Amino acid sequence: MKSSEDLTIGELAERFGLGAHVLRYWESMGLIEPARRVGGQRRYGQDALVRVTLIRMAKEAGFGLRELRVLLSTPDPMDHRDLLHRHVAQLEQRIARARAAKDLIEHALACPYRFADCEHAREQIAARIPPGPRADGGSGGR
Repeated sequence: MKSSEDLTIGELAERFGLGAHVLRYWESMGLIEPARRVGGQRRYGQDALVRVTLIRMAKEAGFGLRELRVLLSTPDPMDHRDLLHRHVAQLEQRIARARAAKDLIEHALACPYRFADCEHAREQIAARIPPGPRADGGSGGR
């Protein structure tokens, strides 16, 4: 008999707009687990709603599933501080690139010149062109 609070894998997946195969994959990685099985079918408790939401939030923040598995399986939060610090640094870089892109687009909206003719845009483009081979014959950091 199904408890009124239990969800099948299909119900849980549908609630989040996911395919059931996604939840099965997450289960295979140890990210979620059914509260119990009834007749071979997975039944998820209400805590699975919290867990799936947490996984989705972490993915939106840029965490990979392997990183997330480490975070969720480590009982002592001090054990993964290095991972979190690295991720904060990566997010800071992504935010800076997104802000620069937004500024460039806003400038393009206000600029009377075509994008290719805009001095500001050309400066931004020039700043992102990787350097060529070094004059001393080096490989430029490879």
